[in-house]
Amino acid sequence: MTLLLTVIFFTGSITAQEDNNFEISKSLEIYGDIMRQLNLNYADNINPGNLNQDAIDAMLKNLDPYTIYIPESKMEDYELMAKGEYGGIGAMIQKQGDWVVISEPYEGFPAQKAGLMAGDEIRVIDGDSARGKTTSAISEKLKGTPGTTVSVTVRHFGSDKDETYNIVREKVKIPNVPYYGMVSKDIGYISLIQFSQNAGNDVKNAFMELEKEHKDLKGIIFDLRSNGGGLLNEAVKIANIWIPKNNLIVKTKGRIKSNTHTYNTQFTAVDTKIPLVILVNENTASASEIVSGSIQDYDRGVIIGSRTFGKGLVQNVIPISYNSKLKVTIAKYYIPSGRCIQAINYFDRENGDGPSKVPDSLINAFKTKGGRTVYDGGGIEPDIKMKTEKFNQVTGDLYAQNYIFKFANLYKKNHDSISGPGSFTISDSLFDAFKNFVGDKFDYKTETEAVIKRLKESAEREGYSSAIDSTLQLLNKELKQEKKKDLDKNKEEIKQLLRIEIVTRYYYQKGKVQSSLIDDPEIAKAIDVINNPTEYQSILNGTFKQDSNGEK
Repeated sequence: MTLLLTVIFFTGSITAQEDNNFEISKSLEIYGDIMRQLNLNYADNINPGNLNQDAIDAMLKNLDPYTIYIPESKMEDYELMAKGEYGGIGAMIQKQGDWVVISEPYEGFPAQKAGLMAGDEIRVIDGDSARGKTTSAISEKLKGTPGTTVSVTVRHFGSDKDETYNIVREKVKIPNVPYYGMVSKDIGYISLIQFSQNAGNDVKNAFMELEKEHKDLKGIIFDLRSNGGGLLNEAVKIANIWIPKNNLIVKTKGRIKSNTHTYNTQFTAVDTKIPLVILVNENTASASEIVSGSIQDYDRGVIIGSRTFGKGLVQNVIPISYNSKLKVTIAKYYIPSGRCIQAINYFDRENGDGPSKVPDSLINAFKTKGGRTVYDGGGIEPDIKMKTEKFNQVTGDLYAQNYIFKFANLYKKNHDSISGPGSFTISDSLFDAFKNFVGDKFDYKTETEAVIKRLKESAEREGYSSAIDSTLQLLNKELKQEKKKDLDKNKEEIKQLLRIEIVTRYYYQKGKVQSSLIDDPEIAKAIDVINNPTEYQSILNGTFKQDSNGEK
């Protein structure tokens, strides 16, 4: 009977494959005929390349968001994604009005070494005006082969004169670990922002350096918040720092046998005993979830934060014609407990339905090595859940409208130096200076104003204007008076963003990370857990209980 079933299954597979091959040949023939007829008969000239790109994008859109076509023109972006490096001047840019400005030069790379600063408007590149150009267009012009020269004319913040710099491009490598150090006398911290090449070695070296420099080190906080992942093999190497040799970290299961693999730790772990806390949030995804999930499954450390993104799919990059590539989803991955944490179902669609979240009824329970219950179907649930703190609207609008960015530029223009990133603070007098800088220019619309506007429109439409118009005018007047107090009401969180932005002007990415840790409630909780061995162990053995407010 087993042999009969095998033959039936194999025969069915061949038939399905033959049917697919016929449909592919048929579709390609139709596609080619349509393109030729458009080229011959359409009322205007067509751009076959653009039409082809649109057709490919539309086709892949029906699959999943991670299966994408990478044309030769976008290969620089792919190299940046895969390797964390590219040829260029080394600066982040953003659009502000008619111009693209430098938002942050990378420390030690050509833009910073040449004297370019945050806030510089890019006016001309290699003789071509940059006015009105998009950030992607400017980025393309600034990137290029290492060793080549690009002429960049900028207008420094607060100046009315242009200056031209001839900058030699270099290979720009974005660090996987922008910062590591101590967050208390005996607790270390490592920030990882991507899983590009050598991420495993970078984290390992950071950890070993902390152990070497601090003999009394009693815990590590590993920050994976907003880390969208990257290379799977680097995730395995990072887990291997704290998980012993020959332990399963992740297994991939694909439709075809060649895409099914098991990934075990290959080396002796650096440290299997030191208390470990991993910080995650809703933007922690993919390789980050493999690391945090495997640490949780082996009861090797405590996870703190909010539920992770839930990307349990694996992609492979396949070379195709004309120096382009196809990044295609080939498998699901499963962490040591056996769970797949994929949150969105892109595959089992019926009647043309779109992607759907895995329903609660299909979520399954699994066990960690020590017997704790964990679940699949929607990311990694932290051992200690903490509410994500969101900035008030006024703070968010100050940031979005670049008031904080520009004030930091002004401060840098008038101050040659500041104290270290861990000690610099925003005084009340400096906050008052910021309020004067903002003045009456700052305009933002509150939800309350939107409600009053809709009420006024409804009253006009229904004939109640004369009855409530004076009341609405009074409400608007009172609201304007209250809005003037908004900066003071949100003083502390505005100070926090000001401090981080100003520190970044002097200490770049390392300083930004270090300064952001000062008021971080999740860092504070992680320190508290490491300093309380009884609580730490109770979490790992499953006896810890947390209430709805995120407290013990």
